[in-house]
Amino acid sequence: MGVQPVRPPIGLQLARAARAVSRAFDDALAEVGGSLPVWLVLLNLKAGGLANQRELAEAVGVTEATLTHHLNAMDAQGLITRSRDPVNRRVHVVALTAAGEEAFLRLRDAAVAFDRRLRRDVSGPDVDVLSGVLERLVANVGEAHIGEGNDPPPALHDAAKAKP
Repeated sequence: MGVQPVRPPIGLQLARAARAVSRAFDDALAEVGGSLPVWLVLLNLKAGGLANQRELAEAVGVTEATLTHHLNAMDAQGLITRSRDPVNRRVHVVALTAAGEEAFLRLRDAAVAFDRRLRRDVSGPDVDVLSGVLERLVANVGEAHIGEGNDPPPALHDAAKAKP
């Protein structure tokens, strides 16, 4: 019986790849004076126009407290304005300023260039396959058990059976 090469667990490979890509994307945004949180806020404001802070926090995927921290900095930089909603004075409405529009364009260009860099030497069909695999991995972590044919690699399986 031949020896099968031991592959690292796919979750570890995915985590390493995600960290490397995330760091590189952060660097690309920083080169044009931005960051991922700023990009996500600007992108969501641009896509939806005005937004209240609760809706914006949900769209960006952060808590309202974390969003407030980012919005304070963005407000100080002149990228956004916040005003009270005339209908519900407890709600702050966030909008882009002219400087925010300019920042959006700079960050959009950096994000598009980064995406081109990331896709270099990766065919369209490969991107489609990758997208499908990533969707399945996300779905799998939501499932209660490992499905047939999706057993972990032997080295991981053996490690799981080993006694501490």
